[in-house]
Amino acid sequence: MRILLVEDDSVLADRLVDCLTSQRYVVDAIADGQTAESYALATAYDLIITDVGLPGLDGIALCERLRHQGCKTPILLMTAKDAPAERVRGLDAGADDHLIKPLNLDEFLARVRALLRRGEVVPDTLLAVGPLRLDPASCQVAYSDTPLKLTPKEYSLLELFMRHPERVFSRAHLVEHLWSFDDPPLEDSVKAHIKGLRRKLKDVGAADWIENVYGIGYRFSPDIPPASGQTHLGQTPSAPT
Repeated sequence: MRILLVEDDSVLADRLVDCLTSQRYVVDAIADGQTAESYALATAYDLIITDVGLPGLDGIALCERLRHQGCKTPILLMTAKDAPAERVRGLDAGADDHLIKPLNLDEFLARVRALLRRGEVVPDTLLAVGPLRLDPASCQVAYSDTPLKLTPKEYSLLELFMRHPERVFSRAHLVEHLWSFDDPPLEDSVKAHIKGLRRKLKDVGAADWIENVYGIGYRFSPDIPPASGQTHLGQTPSAPT
């Protein structure tokens, strides 16, 4: 899931980026409202988090302009002013929620999860394919109760695939979903992460659910059975008859 963070305080922005990326969100951090408007209209974000007191185009004006241009992405406003009039202005401009600074990070993440649910992205739902389990709340993956140690990008790839079975993702789509503009991948990074994820799934006995769609990209096909002779961990191969 991809989030646009708009905050001109670099110390707070770095703190929030660390907080969000620790939960496996992909974050683009912008320091001004005008640049944020361009990003929000050009990229399919799952959530926009913006400070109100931005230089130039402030957060409330940004929210209003995005709504007027048809942007339906949930918006969370952050403000240092604990005043009803400020909150009313933000909600009337089209914001979905607001937080008062200084922020409590636990509450901040709870609001993020709530807005993602409201935007029909449900981050806390346990994902399962056969004996494969992915828990977005704890960022843990297991196959037949055996934990899988995935890199952050491998985890994000698997979560994206499991949320959208049978959907074909091009390399460009995967880059857009999983890499921020400040951290673009190298030419072969997507292929390398796919290869690593496939190997780790194979090592625990899973089927090769990730298909190459020639000339287009990759697809997660959960109906593919394990290869002949392949057994799940903890199972004993049947004796020949």
